[in-house]
Formats: sequence, structure tokens, C-alpha cells
Amino acid sequence: MKHTTHDRSTASGVGSGLNTAEVLDDVKQMIQACIQCGTCSGSCPNEFAMDYTPRMLWRLVLRGEVEDIFSSRTFTLCSSCYTCTLRCPRSLPVTDAMAGLKQVAARLYPERYRPSVAFSRTFMESVRRHGRVDEMEFMFFYFASRRNPILPFQFAPMGMRLLSRGKVKLGLPGRGGKGMLEPIFRKVEAMESTP
Repeated sequence: MKHTTHDRSTASGVGSGLNTAEVLDDVKQMIQACIQCGTCSGSCPNEFAMDYTPRMLWRLVLRGEVEDIFSSRTFTLCSSCYTCTLRCPRSLPVTDAMAGLKQVAARLYPERYRPSVAFSRTFMESVRRHGRVDEMEFMFFYFASRRNPILPFQFAPMGMRLLSRGKVKLGLPGRGGKGMLEPIFRKVEAMESTP
């Protein structure tokens, strides 16, 4: 069992204005029929780095263990590859449930998840502008949003390795695909604003 000890003092959600017992209701509905078979855990490419396996996390959700869930990093490591959803014998929307936990965490603990929210927002803005992520622009705006002048230097060794292997390119954002995805983004925004 990969369970590690968590600091429960940071997982109270106190002052968030949200009823912690009710915030999991949507996610519980999605996984209510989970039979705890472990297929999601066996399918997850990131499971090795998680403190709880996805199967264990669903058990915590069903039991309403809010503090253990949100002091865990399991749901934050989900890369939304949908392998678990595709392989689930009950056809549960497992990936959507993980996304739901991310949204709840950002509402309950905005300070703790601010870097994750900034990363996601900056990534999607780059995709919206260019039709794909422009790595250099993305990293520039992400580090600028963090307002920590030391932070980019912590990632410099990795950045140099990526540059040396041709994984990222120096230069201005390319013009290819500019605005191509805008209609899709507008459609999603319209769908999300409809009750």
C-alpha cells in the first residue's frame, strides 16, 4: 500500500465558504457504481507517482474522506489520458471525476492550487492563440504569473536539456494555426455557461 502520512491541518477547507460534505456530491455520483476492481489503477501511466492509487482514491471519495482526498496529490497527477475511462468495466467517467476533484480543490484551497490553476490557464491560452502550445511563450507567461523571479532558474537545467534535444525552440511564436481553435473554445464557453 502506497499510503503516506498527510498534513491534515491544510485540508480543512475552513474559510472557503463551501460545505465540504456537499462538494464531493457530483464526483460521488460519477463513481457511485465503482466495484473497486483496480482496473483504473492498473491502467494509469502516472500511478507510480501517486500517494493513493486511483482505486484507493475512489474509495475515499465514496466514504467522504475530504481531508485525505485533498491532502493527496493523486488527482493532481492525472494527465487526462482517458485510459482508465476506456478500460473501466462499469464504463464510469473516471477521468471526468478526476477533473471534478481538481475543480473542487481549486475552489476549496485556492492558495494551495494556485500554481496548478495558473499552469492550466496559461497552457490553454497558448493553445487558444496558436492552435497548439508554444512552449517558450507558455513558460514565459506561466513564470510571470507566479511572480517569483527565482522560479525560472529552478527549471533552467531541465530547460537546457530540452533545448539541447530540440524539444523546445527559441524564438517568437509561430503563425501556424493562429485562431484555428477559436470557434471550438467559443462553443465550449457557450456550453459551460448554459445551465
